[in-house]
Amino acid sequence: MSYLETAGRIAREAGLMIQAKMGSGFAAEEKSSVFDVVTEVDRASEQLIRQRLEEAYPEHGFLGEEESFAHAGELADRLERAKSEPFVWIVDPIDGTNNYVQGIPGFTVSIALASYGELVAGVIYDPCRDEMFWAEKGEGAFMNGSPIAVSAAPELRLTVVGTGFPSKAANRQAVMESLRTIAPQCRSIRSLGSAALHLAYVAAGRLGAFWEYGLNAWDIAAGVLIIEEAGGKVTDTLGRPYSLTVSHVVGSNGKVHDDLLKPMIEIGI
Repeated sequence: MSYLETAGRIAREAGLMIQAKMGSGFAAEEKSSVFDVVTEVDRASEQLIRQRLEEAYPEHGFLGEEESFAHAGELADRLERAKSEPFVWIVDPIDGTNNYVQGIPGFTVSIALASYGELVAGVIYDPCRDEMFWAEKGEGAFMNGSPIAVSAAPELRLTVVGTGFPSKAANRQAVMESLRTIAPQCRSIRSLGSAALHLAYVAAGRLGAFWEYGLNAWDIAAGVLIIEEAGGKVTDTLGRPYSLTVSHVVGSNGKVHDDLLKPMIEIGI
């Protein structure tokens, strides 16, 4: 079984477990702020995914959201080390926990594989719609077995653009400042509550672009590869190439990318 097939099988298993526990009275608690929560289901999902990956690839590294949050001061060093490791799995066990806690569809399992810092495989599974988005480096992007491609829209005014609202005040302010310029230029704005889902929708042509400040590698790694393999473009908010340490991200169909970047470059973070 290939890395991609293994990741897809595990993402589906975790996603179905998560969905089955939705509304079951699980405990939730704040992480960094009232805007950022974690549940016992997040931890159970990460444990399941890690166990399955270690069974399949015991020699591979692992970077999961919940474990990394517990050692937040070491995260930058861990991401730098990942650039020198043959294989590291980057996992978000539930991307969109706020949606999940509120019983709102729009949460995903995101699993990516990096080799010496380069993304080589990525899977995003939405259990509510039973949609699996995936890509392997150089092999194109797919959703439930069918090829996908980014939107052909040449201008922002013809696109629906996604964004999110980060937990940290400075990042949330940066989103609001850029939103004032971007919102009048595009057809509409969507905030789905899951960065991974936004990125998957850009890859599938449902959104023309997405931007957000203050994300982490596990939020976006799989989606970055899927967008690129679908023909799109991903950079940081200053237009620099994506790497595992990027936290302010812009993903688009490529055609509207420069226009989307303009207000973010003015903000300067």
